Amino acid sequence: MIRIHFTAADFAQVRFAPRPAPMQELNTALMMLVHRHDELLFGRWRRRLLRSLPDSALPLADLVPGAQAPCFLDVFDDSLEEGLHTVRTTDPDLVRSELERVRTGHAVPAPAWVRDLHRGDAGAWQPLLRAQQTAFETVVRPVWCLVQDLHRAEFARHALTVAEHGIGTGLATLVPGSRLCGNVWEFEGPVRQDIRLDGRGLLLLPTFHWTGRPLVADPPGRPAAVTYAAGPGLPLAPDGTGGTDEALAGVLGRTRFAMLLLLAEEHTTSGLARRLGVSNATCSAHAAALRGAGLITTVRAGRAVLHRRTAVGSLLLQRRGER
Repeated sequence: MIRIHFTAADFAQVRFAPRPAPMQELNTALMMLVHRHDELLFGRWRRRLLRSLPDSALPLADLVPGAQAPCFLDVFDDSLEEGLHTVRTTDPDLVRSELERVRTGHAVPAPAWVRDLHRGDAGAWQPLLRAQQTAFETVVRPVWCLVQDLHRAEFARHALTVAEHGIGTGLATLVPGSRLCGNVWEFEGPVRQDIRLDGRGLLLLPTFHWTGRPLVADPPGRPAAVTYAAGPGLPLAPDGTGGTDEALAGVLGRTRFAMLLLLAEEHTTSGLARRLGVSNATCSAHAAALRGAGLITTVRAGRAVLHRRTAVGSLLLQRRGER
C-alpha cells in the first residue's frame, strides 16, 4: 500500500504535468520492454524493438541489473535536452548511494563504466547519456507526436474532473481503486510506503506505455511524483505503421480492440476494467457492444460476470495476423 500524506499547502501544489516527460516515457517504455507481462498485447512490439535497439543503448541494462532502477533516472523535464542535463547534474552522493542500492546482492560485478560513475569520473556519464539518447530515438521518438496528443487529452480530462468534482475526485480517478482519506491518498503498491510531502507538492504524470501500478518518485527536496498508466494500454505505433492492428482498432475503438485481445482468456468485468484502466461501468458498456456484435459471450457465475471471446471474435483477430 502506498500512502501519500498531504498538508494543506500540498493540496494547493498538486500539479498535473502540462506536457509529457520524454525521459520518464522512455523509462516506462523500457520497463514494458523487459517485464514479460501483457505478452498478448505487447509481445510483437517487444520483439520488434529488441531487434532494433542499437548496441549503444546497452549500458542502460548495466545500470538496472535487477527490478529496481536508480532514482536519478526518474526525470520529469518536458524536453529531452533538459532531461539529459538533469541526469548529468545529479548530486554525486546520490549517484553513489543509488548505485550501491540497486547493485546490492548482485553477484555479477559492475562493468568498468559503472564503477567509474560510482567514483565520480566525469567521463563515465557519456555511455549513459548516449544510451538514453539512442534508446529514446529508437523506442519513443517514432510515437512522440502520438504521446503528446494523448497527453493533451488526458490533461483536459483531468482538468475537467477537478473543475467539476474537486481535487479529491481528481486524484481518486487517476488510479483505479485509490481513495483520498482525509489528507492521505492511498493506492495499491508492491510494498508499504508512506510518503510525507511536507509542503513539497506533488506532480501527476500520465504515461502511455506502462500498464502496471503507479510509479512513485520521492526525490529529496523536490516534489514527489506519481506516474500512472493512462489510456487503453495498447502498444503505441507511429502513424501509418500500425497495419491491420491500427485499422481494426480504428473500427472497434482502441479500448474494445484491447478488450477483444484480452478475452482469449476468461475475465470478469472488474478484472477487465483493471487491465484496461477504465471504470466497471465503462467496461460493461464496451462488453455489451462487443457482445451485440457476436464477438464475445457473457455468462454469470455466482456473483461474478465472466466474458470470453467467441469463435467469430477469434476469427476476426486471426484475419489481422494474431496467433
